[in-house]
Amino acid sequence: MAEYAAKRNARRCPTHPGELLREVVLPALDISKSAVADGIGISRQHLYDILGERKPVSPEVAVRFGVAFGNGAEVWLRMQSAYDAWHAARKVDTGKIKVLTAA
Repeated sequence: MAEYAAKRNARRCPTHPGELLREVVLPALDISKSAVADGIGISRQHLYDILGERKPVSPEVAVRFGVAFGNGAEVWLRMQSAYDAWHAARKVDTGKIKVLTAA
């Protein structure tokens, strides 16, 4: 099975995993946030911080989400990585960095 390469406008910020959880996943499951936090073994506050896009999805939490939602940790890690890289590319001043090439 080939993986689908999604096309996204490079100027648009990638979706934070917390937004997907808050807007799509949890409403579809019709389960309380407290039950999710308890079920995956994280604090309610940690889950609320992810849902509020105040904290990233760590690799450890991605594994928990992957098992709980049946889609694997990689989905959550790719989303978080895309979100982080987009923000870093806009934050880091690269004007004085020289491109290195092999001799």
